[in-house]
Amino acid sequence: MAKSTRKEIHPFVFLTHHQTPKFKTATLRLAFLTQLDREHAAKNALLPRVLLRGTERYPDMAALAMALDDLYGATLVPKVAKKGEIQCVGLTASFVDDACLPEEAEILAQMAALLGEVLLRPVREGGQLNAEYVDGEREQLLDEIRGRINNKRTYALTRLTELMCDGEAFSVFRLGTEEEAEGIDAEGLTAHYEALLGAAPVEIFYSGTASIEQVERVLKKALTDLPRTEPDFDMGTDVRMNSLAEEPRYFEEEMDVTQGKLSLGFRLGACMEVPDYAAIQLFHYIYGGSVNSKLFLHVRERLSLCYYASSVLEKAKGLLLVASGIEFSKFDEAKGEILAQLNAMCEGDISDEELTWGKKALMTDLRILKDEPSQLEDFYLQQTILGEDDGIDELIAKVEQVDKARLVEIANGLQLDAIYFLTGEENA
Repeated sequence: MAKSTRKEIHPFVFLTHHQTPKFKTATLRLAFLTQLDREHAAKNALLPRVLLRGTERYPDMAALAMALDDLYGATLVPKVAKKGEIQCVGLTASFVDDACLPEEAEILAQMAALLGEVLLRPVREGGQLNAEYVDGEREQLLDEIRGRINNKRTYALTRLTELMCDGEAFSVFRLGTEEEAEGIDAEGLTAHYEALLGAAPVEIFYSGTASIEQVERVLKKALTDLPRTEPDFDMGTDVRMNSLAEEPRYFEEEMDVTQGKLSLGFRLGACMEVPDYAAIQLFHYIYGGSVNSKLFLHVRERLSLCYYASSVLEKAKGLLLVASGIEFSKFDEAKGEILAQLNAMCEGDISDEELTWGKKALMTDLRILKDEPSQLEDFYLQQTILGEDDGIDELIAKVEQVDKARLVEIANGLQLDAIYFLTGEENA
């Protein structure tokens, strides 16, 4: 039986330990938590990439790759996530669990030591991070920031949140802006790196067969030299309950596209005062978050108004976003029907079958999290940021108890704040 425990193992360094014999591969993720802001987001996103270019003992990528190969083909990759208005920046290691190897292998201890070395002993020149590495990785980061426009479906949702949440930290892209990234140099990144090491809270997630005592011991040794000054716990997400204007704001952009992208942004409203995340997630699944949802079955399948129609839940920020792909001429019909399905839920039009299927879909997806270490780590990191103690089984139990009246209450609290339409140049 898998179990999870969270404890502080070093000054404002917290370990979430998920002991399970289920996987042959163990996972170790280390993330610095920082307040998301336009000035520092690109630096945060760039830093783990630069750290993985080399260490004092393994001064380039080839040497570091050989060291990982010696650990039975372990991997170490950069990780940057956006949870509400907190940016999570760090490294994730995946390696063969010690239980699957000879006793003397001790891959966990070696992997923790290597993780600590990458984090604390990067290649430096004159006290600064290697300028060649910084410049090279900066260009790669810029390519990724610029390349987000290539996927129009996700680009439209990103633009919706940027415009809808203008003036809020949530509007910042998880990798930062092109303008800020272009201005990063070795000196500035080094100063930021050293400040982050000292002040940012650290969340570590481990999944594997090792006991919490074993994991704590090897991590304490690996992070002995991690400098800790004053912790920066003054961070969080500004959850706005209401729309920012009396009428929904409308934004339109033109591009060379053959399919329109209609996106709607809702504030979840009063339900975020004391959030019931089990009920909020279930509402999302029934409205647009599953293949049995109202948006999928009615707007897409029955009425054929959209090529796709679904909702995205931003729990930490209190937003529900609807994404759809439409013919340019069907803007009014599609928008009208998306809102009609929400209005139906406001009036209590939720059948027993919809409630049952919604619960089954959500509980199945929650159980699936247990089968994938990367999704497990993301779940527990999100729970920490939300201030929630529930594990997967506890959350499933709460989902089972949600009734129709609670979903109707959530539906009536939603407020449409913004509409974004990506249209074709000829159509415009």
